[in-house]
Amino acid sequence: MQRSYISSLMEIAEKDDRVLHILADSGTGFDELFRRNFPDRMYNFGIAEENMVAAAAGLATAGKIPFVYTAGAFLAYRSFEFIRDDICFQKLNVKIAGMGSGLAWSSLGPTHHTTEDIAVLRSLPNLMILSPSTPKQVSECVRKAYRHNGPVYIKIGMNNEKEFFADDYTLTENGFDFIGSKNTECVLFTTGSILEEAEEAVKLLCSNGIEVALVNCAVMKPFDARQASAILRNAKAVFTVEEHSVCGGLGSIICEVMAESGIALPIKRIGLEDVFAVGYGSQKSVRTQNKLDAASIADTIKFFMAVIAK
Repeated sequence: MQRSYISSLMEIAEKDDRVLHILADSGTGFDELFRRNFPDRMYNFGIAEENMVAAAAGLATAGKIPFVYTAGAFLAYRSFEFIRDDICFQKLNVKIAGMGSGLAWSSLGPTHHTTEDIAVLRSLPNLMILSPSTPKQVSECVRKAYRHNGPVYIKIGMNNEKEFFADDYTLTENGFDFIGSKNTECVLFTTGSILEEAEEAVKLLCSNGIEVALVNCAVMKPFDARQASAILRNAKAVFTVEEHSVCGGLGSIICEVMAESGIALPIKRIGLEDVFAVGYGSQKSVRTQNKLDAASIADTIKFFMAVIAK
C-alpha cells in the first residue's frame, strides 16, 4: 500500500507542481522515490507531527496542496488539535495520510496501533475520511483526495495487503464494493486491510452453508446512508468487521444508519470491544490473538446466527 501511495502521489505531482510530500521521519524507502523526482517538494519535519500539520496548513493557505504522511497513530491522536483547528476549521486543502492502519504496527504494541482513528476524526466537520483495503484502492483514494477541495484523511495499511480489484478498477462515488455474492439475506460490511480476513471468513461460512454478502466500504465520511439502507432493507442479519474499536467506527456508523432509517435488524459488530489490542508479533498473529482472524470472525458469525435463529 505504501508503494501505491507514493506512486500515485508522484503521478499527480508530475502534472501539478502545487503538490507536496510532507513527512515526519516515516522511515520508508518509498519516500526517497519522491525525493529523487521532486527534491524541492518534499519536506521532512522529523518527529514533530503537530508542527508538520500546522506547517501544512500554512502551505495550503499559500496555494499548495500538501500531502502529510506518517504513522496514523501520531497523526490522528498526537496532532488532533492541529487537524481540528488549523485544517478542518479553516477548510484547508490538506491531505492527511496515516500509514499503518489498524494493527499494522503489530510488533510495537497499542501505542502505535491506529484502532480509534475513525471514531476520533469523523467527529470533525469538513473532513473526508477514506479507508482503502487494497493497493489499487489506495491509488484510487489518493486521486479522490487530490480532486476533493478540502481536508481529507486516508488510512493506509503497510503489510503487503492482498489485491482484490482488477487493474481497471475505479472507486465508486460512495466507495462501496461487493466482494462476491450480492444475493443473500446476511450482509457483512468491512473496511481497510482486514478485508482479507473478512473475505476468507465468508468463504469459511459458505462451506458451512451460511451465505454472506460482503460489502467493502472505502469512504467512511461522507458515508452513503441511502445506499447502505438500500442494502440493509433486504437483509435479515448484519455484521461489521473492522480492525478498529467497535466504539465509533464502521459498526457505529451502520448502527446510526439503521436507527435513522428505521431499520430494525439483528447486528453484531466485530472489532476491538472497547479494549486495547493484546499481544505482539506479526499483524496476522495479533489479529488472531484478538479474534480478528478469519476463523474467529466466522465463528462469531456462526454463533450469532445460531442465537438469533432460536
